[in-house]
Amino acid sequence: MADEIILHHYDTSPFSEKVRLAFGLKGLAWRSVIQPSIMPKPDLIPLTGGYRRIPVMQVGADVFCDTQAILAEIERRAPTPALGGGLDFAVNLWADRLFFQPTVAVVFGALGDSVPEAFIKDREALSGQRFNVAAMKAAAQPMKGQWRAQASWIEAELARTGADWLGGATPSLADAAAYMNVWFVETFVPPLFPELTAGLDRTLAWRERVRAIGHGERAELSPQAALEIARAAEPAVPVDNDKADPLGLEPGAKVFVMADDYGRDRIEGRLVGANASRIALDREDPAVGAVRLHFPRAGYVAGPA
Repeated sequence: MADEIILHHYDTSPFSEKVRLAFGLKGLAWRSVIQPSIMPKPDLIPLTGGYRRIPVMQVGADVFCDTQAILAEIERRAPTPALGGGLDFAVNLWADRLFFQPTVAVVFGALGDSVPEAFIKDREALSGQRFNVAAMKAAAQPMKGQWRAQASWIEAELARTGADWLGGATPSLADAAAYMNVWFVETFVPPLFPELTAGLDRTLAWRERVRAIGHGERAELSPQAALEIARAAEPAVPVDNDKADPLGLEPGAKVFVMADDYGRDRIEGRLVGANASRIALDREDPAVGAVRLHFPRAGYVAGPA
């Protein structure tokens, strides 16, 4: 079981939906570990050293944080059919940040006062900012325009190429990443969805094709079993250290890694390797023993600890 793909997620997580679609695109079998949507996450933090964002992917004692690192590792392990190239990962970062911002405003503005207080407090701790429901409700209407503007880019690309997919003849990461925001709105505020997608007929047909990709072969696993798998394994995924990398540190140096947008928990360990796409560090936890954490470089900062 040490080489099985384990995804720590919850079913209503939009970022997890993107990864689940990647499993479907590649026809992969994977183990599903359901984690809480808010803190505490006692069966996740021992694996991640404090990183709390969802999803997290685990293979034995290697732990992949952020969908960039997760998707890159999926591509490395199962290169065909391909997820796509560098531009697909650029689309992924756009979907995670620029497109997700109006998506959040539209969704939570519509949900308004029905958002649970515990969720609000958790997201305030995660972002370091006030989760201002009143402000979101006020911003929801103008943000609908921003959402439609970005969704119209999907429509325009499908019209320009006449293809079924954003990358051409076959589905790619670009489709899964862009779809995440469409899925989030339709799932949480379905009454708004027809209004926001009115006239975007190609996008609506594309969304049906993306949904039909499915999630691969999913099997459930308990959080405790996942921890035991990590405890019984050793880190096994190497990461090259680029001597030209701006980090400028040798393997074995003590380093920290943290996100640059939200969830800025500082994760520390010993450097395994740093390059243009990934940084990995080794750390130990009494609950799991030695683990190796993998983070992307884009969207994260790192330095000597």
